[in-house]
Amino acid sequence: MRDQMRYLIFVVICFVVFCSWLVIESGLFENRPQAERRCILLQQSEPVVKPQVEYLAPRFTPGPADLTAAGGPVKSVTLGSVDPKSGYKFQLALTSEGAAIDTATLSQFDDRNYKNPQPLVLLSPVSYGNGQQILSLAIKKFVLIQQKQQFALDKLSWNSFDIEKTDGNQSACFEAVITDSASQPIIKLTKTYSVVPDSYLLECKVTIENLSDIEQEVRFNLTGPTGIGREDISRDTRKVVAAFKDPQGQIYSARLDRRRLTKPKNPDDIRLKARKADDKFLWAAATNKYFAAVIVPVPDANEDFCTHVTDKMGAFYNPDRDRKADSGDETIGLDLAIAPATLKPLGQTGSSRIYSFQLYFGPKDKGLFDKNQLYRKLRFTETIDFVPCFCCPASIINPLAFGILTTMKWMYGFIGNYGVVIIILVFLIRIVLHPITKKSQVSMSKMSKLAPKAEEIKKKYANNKAEMNKQMMALYKEHGASPIMGMLPMMAQMPIWIALWSAVNASIDLRGAAFLPFWITDLSAPDALIRFSAITVPLLGWKIESLNLLPILMGVAFYLQQKLTPSQPAASSSPQMAQQQKMMMIMLPVLFPLMFYKLASGVNLYIMTSTFAQVIEQHVIRKHIRQKEQEESKGLVAATSKTGGKVKKKKPKPFFKW
Repeated sequence: MRDQMRYLIFVVICFVVFCSWLVIESGLFENRPQAERRCILLQQSEPVVKPQVEYLAPRFTPGPADLTAAGGPVKSVTLGSVDPKSGYKFQLALTSEGAAIDTATLSQFDDRNYKNPQPLVLLSPVSYGNGQQILSLAIKKFVLIQQKQQFALDKLSWNSFDIEKTDGNQSACFEAVITDSASQPIIKLTKTYSVVPDSYLLECKVTIENLSDIEQEVRFNLTGPTGIGREDISRDTRKVVAAFKDPQGQIYSARLDRRRLTKPKNPDDIRLKARKADDKFLWAAATNKYFAAVIVPVPDANEDFCTHVTDKMGAFYNPDRDRKADSGDETIGLDLAIAPATLKPLGQTGSSRIYSFQLYFGPKDKGLFDKNQLYRKLRFTETIDFVPCFCCPASIINPLAFGILTTMKWMYGFIGNYGVVIIILVFLIRIVLHPITKKSQVSMSKMSKLAPKAEEIKKKYANNKAEMNKQMMALYKEHGASPIMGMLPMMAQMPIWIALWSAVNASIDLRGAAFLPFWITDLSAPDALIRFSAITVPLLGWKIESLNLLPILMGVAFYLQQKLTPSQPAASSSPQMAQQQKMMMIMLPVLFPLMFYKLASGVNLYIMTSTFAQVIEQHVIRKHIRQKEQEESKGLVAATSKTGGKVKKKKPKPFFKW
């Protein structure tokens, strides 16, 4: 029995370690930043001594020629609309300052503010000292290589033109000119943005023209999507992601989370790199839990893949530069380095160069990605994050989780409530896995009964390990028991349950979805039955703003589960083992509700339903075991090696009957 308890404790410890890891990742034990009243930050970073982003680039670096960048007055331009009935998926607020994106606001989603919901701002400026800002799609460094001069065109107000509208399509154009000391133009840059109705895609073109009579060589850095907002209530899941395609046609991704970006030891730590040098770059993205801003460089007409993006780096912005980087203004972004290009003199072929980009602003929705040919071809599903662990790699979890997401969406089609879908799905999976669970529980029950005999063998052959192992195996074989069978079936189920947890946690469909109108009104947020002013838990520093009922019900479920878990009989248990059992009975029902108190209600609903379903299942299995034992004791069932008795010889059947 002691061995059996060791196996049981090992499985429970594995489960607790996994759940603890999830909680540590969730940031529950970290203090919430003062600037974010409704969220908790995940990581507490090392002191930020130097910023990872160059905030103040010079207007130009003096060189042999005195060159100047000229634009126009500061002006704002708006493309698209936040009205869901307008047909546009987003609204783009552009500014002539840097000819960049000031904000990108989605029209189909709100910010989940329960008091006054507003359209969701996906991208916003990163502000820092002296009124300066870092904006998406700004040309941060423009270099004339021969002249050795660098221009910070993100600080220049470009000349802005009127919006052009054609059949619902809208375009905005900005222009900047670099002149020499005689005020003669030598380089003209034009940046054009275009949006179309019913699409999450934005078209952006950067045209560089050589207006001089000599050859020019230029290069620049482009700020990618920046200032993406935080979505997860309990943790900061923002990442930068890049996708690559290998020579065999396989698409994979590289990603950096906020933690990696906050504490880089060298530039390579924030670089999004391909596995091999000949793998081709496809796109880069800044993502949070539910949304992504993806920038796709469009290949030239004679190319299959983009070759002009030479470097992709993640950026961590800490505007107020607080040492712990946890005040709430921190965000992430991307920086793309564009390869040098040679421009022929004015009037010759090759005197201009066009860089085209497509940008996706929208949800991380597999259903949406699968329906669109471009999204499917570029595999935007790589932006969706699941939760693999040490025992279940992403190659196993991701297909399972995607399958569960598809099943959930199909069930929602005729049920119409994702809370009910989660409950039904949990019970269905329990039913499918019941034979495996039953086999595990029966094996554990058999091991429990064999504990006294096993102890006798251990005492008898204490000085002969080989003989002791031989006798133990013979005992298990005779009674059809196996120590491993009590653990293996439980471990075999883990990928399915982790995949289900990941699917529920990552599903964009649960964002804002209600289960009950008076209680769980948003499955992507804590259930918050009663809201009140924030209370700080002494010593721990946790801030509690609502009474969340689901974690409390979860504690009840864990207690019932512990009561029904097979345990060692008091007569044969050691004091140490009895103490361990008692501690587990107390710890799990208290620990897990605390750990999961601020998780999304959809995740907690899944955990609570799964635990209650397991309680019911254990009750059914134990009833079955007791019934079998009673039948065997009355001689109603023939004792075999599988039922725990001695094998009886079968009587030979006659050839034929008269």
